[in-house]
Amino acid sequence: MKGAIYLSLAILLEVFGSTMLKLSEGFTVLLPSVGVVIGFLGSFTLLSFALKSISLSAAYATWSGVGTALTAIMGVFIFQEQFSFMKVAALILVIVGIVLLNKSQRESKSVENGVA
Repeated sequence: MKGAIYLSLAILLEVFGSTMLKLSEGFTVLLPSVGVVIGFLGSFTLLSFALKSISLSAAYATWSGVGTALTAIMGVFIFQEQFSFMKVAALILVIVGIVLLNKSQRESKSVENGVA
C-alpha cells in the first residue's frame, strides 16, 4: 500500500516537472526551472521508495505510462495542444498496456504462491 502511495506521488511530481519543463522555456525562466529540478528529484526519490515494495517492471511502466498520459492531457488543457483521435488511441493503448503488465505481475505472483 505504501508503495502505491509513493508511486502515485512520484507520478504527480513527474507530471509537475514535465509541465515546468515546458514553462521554463529552455531553462531561461528561473521559477519553472527550479520547478523542473524539484519535480524530477522528488519524483525519482519517491519512485525509489516505491521500488522497495513494487517490482521494477510494474513500477517503472506505471510511472512512465501514467506520467506520459497525464502530461499529454496537461498539454491539451494548459497549452491548448491538439487532442486528435490518434493521440486518444495512443493514450488508451498506453493505459491498456499498463493494466496488462500489472495483471501479469499479479498472475505470476499467484502462480509462485501456488494459487491458481
